[in-house]
Amino acid sequence: MRKLIYGMNLTLDGYIAAADDDISWSGPPSDELFQWWLDQERASSLSLYGRKLWETMSSYWPTGDQQPNATPAEIEFARRWRDMSKVVFSSTIDKVDWNTRLVTGDAVAEITRLKAEDGGPMSIGGPTLAGAAIRAGLIDEYALATYPVLVGGGTPLFTVLDSCINLNLVATRTFPGGVVLTRYETRR
Repeated sequence: MRKLIYGMNLTLDGYIAAADDDISWSGPPSDELFQWWLDQERASSLSLYGRKLWETMSSYWPTGDQQPNATPAEIEFARRWRDMSKVVFSSTIDKVDWNTRLVTGDAVAEITRLKAEDGGPMSIGGPTLAGAAIRAGLIDEYALATYPVLVGGGTPLFTVLDSCINLNLVATRTFPGGVVLTRYETRR
């Protein structure tokens, strides 16, 4: 069975975006943190996206390697992102590109099917999609990069849960700028 990892940047008060989808508080990340996310991208065999995160990622990364000030890590990330297999879950998008498949039906059923296949780890992004996977007990690991900033509202990392989920701390690492990365595994 494949491992499913939910990883996101978030504020200390638990938001992935401030009001009006503002993510300016998170960037640009330090070279070390960006390298950590690149390493996670390298380790993943499939990325699962909700609509909003897909729109954010697909608006930049298909040509991220062609930006005039792109670092070697950004160039590698853009190329890896473009080439890797991706699945977007949305009932409002009509078309996706860049080695991506669109799923308009039951996300939990499809994620369950994908987890049962042979293959490497999968990453999942977007709080609505991840929330459905969390409630279905499908997330195996959480990788959270917490920025030392409070935004007071916006898009929360976690949606409402049906019950308590116990986690085991796997690792903690501090990056420049006071960003703290924590990794947890779901206790089974």
